[in-house]
Amino acid sequence: MKKLTNPKNAIAAAIFFGAVSVGYAQTDTAATTKTTVAAPVENTAQNPAIEGLKKQVEANPSDTDAIVKLATAYQDAKDWNNALVTWQKMSTLLPDWAPSYYSQAYVYQTMKDDANAKMMYEKYIATVKPEEVEANKKNLAYAHFFVAYNQKETDKEQAKVNIAKSLEYDPANADATKLSAFLNQ
Repeated sequence: MKKLTNPKNAIAAAIFFGAVSVGYAQTDTAATTKTTVAAPVENTAQNPAIEGLKKQVEANPSDTDAIVKLATAYQDAKDWNNALVTWQKMSTLLPDWAPSYYSQAYVYQTMKDDANAKMMYEKYIATVKPEEVEANKKNLAYAHFFVAYNQKETDKEQAKVNIAKSLEYDPANADATKLSAFLNQ
């Protein structure tokens, strides 16, 4: 299995896509509680960059650099089903690479599947290694915020723990500060 040759670029891409969602908690509660694996959709077949990356991955299914680029290209094209399938492939190849879980959470959140987004944010939080915390503070802050936001009605005490962790990583986050005040009323 090929390891990431330039994990900083892949992490930067994953961080970028996570940063896009900062401050936008989903409020749709009609999410399913089971993990879903999306079936690939061929609506990006006209995209030459995606087609080239698909061929590259087909030629070498363990090329993690190409898989990250393909998942990112699907996200750019807003092809959420294929992005999700590709990020899932990445987490299967490198189960200890936290950005793949953050990216899956982002895709689930974009698809308004909050239950699976929450589960993937929790997996991301659990997978970030201690030596990676500093580089992942913004994403960790958002992941804890999202989890807390989704726990506020069902597990207020655990939501307080998560929002405190979110504020520890990003004390200036106004949304997290508001949620903390709400939880501590």
